[in-house]
Amino acid sequence: MKPRIITDAQFEQEVLSADRPVLVDFWADWCGPCKMIAPFVEELAVEYDGKLNVAKMDVDANPRTAMQYGIRSIPTLMVFKNGQVVEQIIGAVPKRHLVEKVKPHLIERDMISHSIRDKEFEEAVLNANE
Repeated sequence: MKPRIITDAQFEQEVLSADRPVLVDFWADWCGPCKMIAPFVEELAVEYDGKLNVAKMDVDANPRTAMQYGIRSIPTLMVFKNGQVVEQIIGAVPKRHLVEKVKPHLIERDMISHSIRDKEFEEAVLNANE
């Protein structure tokens, strides 16, 4: 899946109210370092599809959100989880650095499915003992 382009008007719904972590790439068209990391951001969107939402926000077209989060240098990438900033990366960094910062905040489908199976098992045991 490709990163979603979002605006100030969409930020609350797409990022703060999201049901999974969101990586937001704050960038501008004239920014060389932003263009350098853009392929990495797109790769993360594909590799972590279902575990992480990835969004891009042009700071020139959407200054309100950039100001609200104190974006003074771009590229700035922020990971939001449950409506809160949990990680911030400033500048053009190698992909492995992005992965190191993002990975701890991912929703692990295996953990969720194990948790659901454990709960179903517990219910089955309780029902069998009644």
